[in-house]
Amino acid sequence: MFTRRSLLGAAASLGVLTGCGVPAAYVAPGDRAGVDLSARDKRLSWSNWPLYIDTDDEDDTRRPTLEAFEERTGIAVDYVEEINDNDEFFGKISPALMNRQQTGRDLVVVSDWMCARFVRLGWVQEMDRARQPNVSRHLDPQLRSPAFDPGRVFTVPWQSGITGIAYNRRRVGREIRRVADLWADDLKGRVTLLSGLDEAFALLMQGNGVDVTRWTADDFHTVCDQVASRVRRGHIRRFTGNDYIKDLAGGDVLACQAYSGDVIQLQADDPDIRFVVPEEGAELWSESLMIPNLARHKTSAERLIDHYYDPEVAAELAAWVNYVCPVPAARDVLASARDEETAALAEDPLIFPDDTMRARLAVARDITPGERREFSRRWNGIVGL
Repeated sequence: MFTRRSLLGAAASLGVLTGCGVPAAYVAPGDRAGVDLSARDKRLSWSNWPLYIDTDDEDDTRRPTLEAFEERTGIAVDYVEEINDNDEFFGKISPALMNRQQTGRDLVVVSDWMCARFVRLGWVQEMDRARQPNVSRHLDPQLRSPAFDPGRVFTVPWQSGITGIAYNRRRVGREIRRVADLWADDLKGRVTLLSGLDEAFALLMQGNGVDVTRWTADDFHTVCDQVASRVRRGHIRRFTGNDYIKDLAGGDVLACQAYSGDVIQLQADDPDIRFVVPEEGAELWSESLMIPNLARHKTSAERLIDHYYDPEVAAELAAWVNYVCPVPAARDVLASARDEETAALAEDPLIFPDDTMRARLAVARDITPGERREFSRRWNGIVGL
């Protein structure tokens, strides 16, 4: 399994980029667009994560929803599964963007906390919604205006998800309903948290009753104090990436911080594994599509994005990837499917959250560049990164 929301790695941070004699990285709006060849050059390049698009059941080299776009438009898509880590990918393409050069990519998908970095640096182009009627009509209202990109001018969610709690109901012997339930004495040494700062902090703050849309530095340091204390007492077994999946499935861990999409797949093998959005709330996050500066096929990229916001296409994709679908209208499409298993997905709240669950979901304020160096140092010291 590849992590969708990566660990904080050793790739260059913004502070490193701008603090060692390197020219200012910010690119002004007037310098972002390149010559758009879409009208005469019918192709584009799209970088995405592995295992993040539908494939044919009999031939996994074929991608039905992407092939449908190519057949309808005549645009050939070079689909590259090259993103395994947000920071690693940032390090790969940042030299070109910082130096006002082409990246060779027309479309990329990264986690929204990393999208925030690109948007603040001016490294992505504003999209033309006139070419994207499906996006304008069908984008989930709860995802329409994150703090880093009000109105989703520069980004469009590819898939979404929830960071909550996964646990083995049979082994725990009771329901887990709150973040505080992780700290029960009988779970000592059998709990894991996510190691990435951007992945972990919101749920822990929500457990303290914090509104994560406007959290403060004091809220962050309170969480760090609590986590550090539980590490010292041996309550937290370890910090993980997506390897919590193996720990939970194998029984080494009884409860953990987890992503909704992973748990859907675990439940297919073990129905005792549950996913819970705590009573205090959970983080709703996205990984989003962006068009880098100087992309040579911007119009074609905008058309491809809009293709995936057609509810029929979004439903086909959702049935394969099992993350929270950013196109709520796809639910009715799946509900009308002849196949019973496919139709049942329309009722899965981890793909289409119901109103009760949505009331407990929040899109967290991202960590600003001014906060990141201090916060990363403190968090990584606790985690051991």
